[in-house]
Amino acid sequence: MTDTRRSYHQELDSVREEIVRLASTVCEIIPRGTAILLDGDLEGADYLIMADDELDARSMELEDRCYQLLALQQPVARDLRVIVAARKIVADVERSADLVVNICKAARRIHGHDLDPKLRGIIHRMSDQAQHLFTCAVEAYTDNDAALAAALDDMDNLLDSLQREFIQAIFESHAAGRVDLQVAVQLAVVCRFYERIGDHAVNVGDRVRYMVTGWLPEHTGAARLGVRRQLAAEDAETA
Repeated sequence: MTDTRRSYHQELDSVREEIVRLASTVCEIIPRGTAILLDGDLEGADYLIMADDELDARSMELEDRCYQLLALQQPVARDLRVIVAARKIVADVERSADLVVNICKAARRIHGHDLDPKLRGIIHRMSDQAQHLFTCAVEAYTDNDAALAAALDDMDNLLDSLQREFIQAIFESHAAGRVDLQVAVQLAVVCRFYERIGDHAVNVGDRVRYMVTGWLPEHTGAARLGVRRQLAAEDAETA
């Protein structure tokens, strides 16, 4: 291997390692954001909101490094998929960090309002599942585990179910006079933030599958369209 190729693969490995570190940070701040929300921790909310600037800067640097690898090395085949996947994973990780920031901002808006135990319990469960999904997504990326990456979509169903359960609990709590309308609206938005974190984890899984196998979610839809067109053509021939 030439020095140029060795340097290229070292840079590629460095980018992957930094993405794992960035994504691991998101895994850590999900429960911290939840604790801030449930404890009404204004100081903690301010800290995480300000800390997001560093995550944004790290994300931008990683994206730039991906573009430099594409421009200078002109990778092909699997190396190209690795870099393309890395760039998109960075975007999903950065957006997930933004969603935790949004949870902290919601904590400031509902500060001083008590939440009943049922609502608090579902929030904890949504937070745990969102963190679990993201942790599995990071593991799949680290280990090039296409099977684990593919399982994320099914794992996300639980988080979707918790979101629906939480919305129903908000309605019930508001109807019983335990939360006012403003808080109810904020809580409905918060559960959407957790659900979106899960969606980004699934996206990371899709990028891992693409990186390892070349599969893309669009391939499934394209295959269905191909079948429909074939059936339509056969119907037209027999008409």
